[in-house]
Amino acid sequence: MNLPNHFELLATDGAARTGRLTTPHGVVRTPAFMPVGTAGAMKGMHWREVRDAGADIVLGNTYHLMLRPGAERIAGLGGLQRFTGWGGPMLTDSGGFQVMSLSELRKVTEKAVTFRSHIDGAKVELSPERSIEVQRLLGSDIAMQMDECVRLPAERADIERAMQLSLRWAERSKRAFESAPDGYMLFGIVQGGDIPDLRHASARGLTDIGFHGYAIGGLAVGEPQAVMLSMIEETAPALPSDRPRYLMGVGTPEDILEAVARGVDMFDCVMPTRNGRHGMAFTRFGQINLRNARHIDDPRPLDEESTWPAARNTSRAYLHHLVRAGETLGAMLLSEINVAYYQELMQGIRDAVANGTFEEFKTKTRAGWARGDIAPR
Repeated sequence: MNLPNHFELLATDGAARTGRLTTPHGVVRTPAFMPVGTAGAMKGMHWREVRDAGADIVLGNTYHLMLRPGAERIAGLGGLQRFTGWGGPMLTDSGGFQVMSLSELRKVTEKAVTFRSHIDGAKVELSPERSIEVQRLLGSDIAMQMDECVRLPAERADIERAMQLSLRWAERSKRAFESAPDGYMLFGIVQGGDIPDLRHASARGLTDIGFHGYAIGGLAVGEPQAVMLSMIEETAPALPSDRPRYLMGVGTPEDILEAVARGVDMFDCVMPTRNGRHGMAFTRFGQINLRNARHIDDPRPLDEESTWPAARNTSRAYLHHLVRAGETLGAMLLSEINVAYYQELMQGIRDAVANGTFEEFKTKTRAGWARGDIAPR
């Protein structure tokens, strides 16, 4: 390992871990959930609400930001933290996943991926070197290597080809990152689909190259949860124990609990804000659909014990009305309630790991979800 380590492992409980990741813009407590601000904004939320909810770090998307408003423009305005007003730690993805998902519009070669912008149809080339350049212009604390993500299910030959290409791109990404200032980090991404020996080969290859942290990619792309958890079990123990482990694009609260139990430290997902925009709330009772008529005359809040004001003080009847009427405020309130619930869950996980009570916390949390919502009025 030839890169400095900015991660401190504070406690373990079984495979579950809690730690501290120090970035140029602040400290990240792990396990951490990163709300997703795709285009430099958190949909339906102000940055102060994201911060007040307890988030230490957020995610920005290289693909969207490089197309609009442009990485060079953001750099000229002081970087992504200053441009957005967030000011805290940020991770940017490489842009590769978004490009790969536009299968009709892109071409993959050894050199780069060429694609057409979804905005204006302009032809764009994204190489590992350009991806790192864009992320450095954005000024993110944590950059990701460029990789190729194959959607499952897929043939072994396709998965192996993409994994090997991703390893070659990892080496190029690291070389391109060498001029980054001290304290900024680059994570490698383990690929290999749902095939254990390919996951092991990818993990070994990345560890040999050496990164500040390691992500598990290519999951939460349509495969069953059991497959995802099996691949985490195969991959996490093969990664350096003194470096952070990031499960990309995951997920539900249950997914997070199970992945923490298998040694994962970092997560991101659009689900809290996306589900909020569609009338769904995450709570200690599980998911609640505010579109349901059962809430129409209910003056009670979503959760009177919640630490978040909107969950504790806003009536279900009012939330139901806002959602059914298509009022923007409904999406805003549910998005902040959801982000706050995710952060409350992460704090509970961190405390439980530190206290050696993670399994008890996990059992109690799952039991609350299984009991379901309070009885209707």
